[in-house]
Parts: sequence; C-alpha cells; structure tokens
Amino acid sequence: MEEESPRLWLLSGVVVVILVVVIGGYLVFRGGSQSKLTIQSIPNDLTLTLDGQQIAANGEVKVKSGEHTLTASRDGFQSYTQTVTAKGGDPLKVKMYLYSNGPAGRTWVQNNPEQALEAEAEAGRRYDEIQKRLQAKYPVMRELPYIGPGFKATYQASKSDPDNPEAISLKIQVFSPEGKTKALQWIEGHGYDPDTLDIIYTTK
Repeated sequence: MEEESPRLWLLSGVVVVILVVVIGGYLVFRGGSQSKLTIQSIPNDLTLTLDGQQIAANGEVKVKSGEHTLTASRDGFQSYTQTVTAKGGDPLKVKMYLYSNGPAGRTWVQNNPEQALEAEAEAGRRYDEIQKRLQAKYPVMRELPYIGPGFKATYQASKSDPDNPEAISLKIQVFSPEGKTKALQWIEGHGYDPDTLDIIYTTK
C-alpha cells in the first residue's frame, strides 16, 4: 500500500495537469475567436473607422469577440455611429448609410439616385425598428398623441439624454391652470408612474 500511494499521487497529478491544459486551451481558443464583419456603406466613398482605426467603407473585416464601434462620416452628410457585438465567431452584417445634411450631400444625392433611394429605404426600416423598440420600452407611446382637458400629450427626443436615439421625453403642453394636474391624473389612470417618465411641461 505504501508503494502504491506515490504512484496514485503521481497519476492524479498527471490527470490534473492534462485537464488544466485542455480546459485552458479551450478557453484561450474560445476567447480568441474572430467573427467576419461584412460592411456595406452609402455613400461608398465615406470615411469609416472601426474602433478608431480607418478601414475600407465596403467589404469584410475580421473582429475579435466583444463590442466594436463603427463610425462613418463624409462631407455634406450626417455622421453615424453604430456599436456591434461579436460572439463566438458568428458572422455580422452592418449597413452604414449616411443621410445628406448639406450642399455637398445634396449634390451627391442628385448624381447617385439609385444609392440615394436605397439609403432612403434603409432609413424607413431603421425608423420602424426604432419605433418598435421605443414602444416596448415606453408603452405610454401607444396612447400618444392625446388631447385631454387643458393639456395635450406628445413625445419628443429625450431632454435628459439627447444623444440617445432610443430615449424620449413625454411632452405635456398645458392650456389651462388645471392642465398639469389633469395630465398627471391621465398618466396615472393608464397605469404609468410619472416618476419613471422624463416629462417636459410647456405652455407653447
């Protein structure tokens, strides 16, 4: 028995080392997996960066697992930033479409009508997707616009988080002295807590 004990300890040690190597190698390999990111841009000559490094506006690039930030810009167009998350080597597809907001952009639109129409269609899809997410996040939107006694309820871009396209403020336009009170009663009557909403009161 005394002679077998060292052998058992040695065998156990070998097994532990093998397990550590196998599991460690798996975790390293898994953590180092890369995903193929396919990018389509309009205009196709825009400047595109991935995590601050310039890359081709169209084509494929390998990215490691985790969050990555794409930023597109061009003279005459509104810049656009999108965050993507790569997981386990799964392929990703991103459309970086910009929309004109200046003379150079409007000239480009006139000279490239097909790409402009495709970008416009994508804008419609983005809007619909954002509206669905907003309504899921802010159910009160389903009640808007609403005109009540002494007030009108609508919504606008968030005043407290203006850079977030998926955040809103509930705008209450007050017409009479009791308008604010009536608006709060209306909000609570529909099962919403005013303290959880970003509410803006205005008389305009």
